[in-house]
Amino acid sequence: MTPFGKRLREMRRLKGVTLTQMAVALEVSPAYLSALEHGKRGRPSLLLQHQICAYFNIIWDEAEALQRLARLSHPRVTVDTSGLSPEATELANLLAERIADLPPDAISRMLAEVKKKG
Repeated sequence: MTPFGKRLREMRRLKGVTLTQMAVALEVSPAYLSALEHGKRGRPSLLLQHQICAYFNIIWDEAEALQRLARLSHPRVTVDTSGLSPEATELANLLAERIADLPPDAISRMLAEVKKKG
């Protein structure tokens, strides 16, 4: 599941609508919406992001936060380390190789470190 998919599912459940009801309203297939929620599809289009915001009647900060989550929710990431240090390249490659084996608390700590503003 991606951060966007997790948030989308939370909002849908809070509103009390089924996946099918929301899919019909957004004019997408329930399978596509399910794939977005489960992280099996990449980022939704900007148009769909706007439709989702309108569907949930969210604006300003909440809409920006949802769009930020969409940007951070591509399930197949490419990291360009050209021009960076050898250590940065090693880190990116090791992370790609071993992320599936990291315990949740290690991922949480690493995410918190990366999110820190320097």
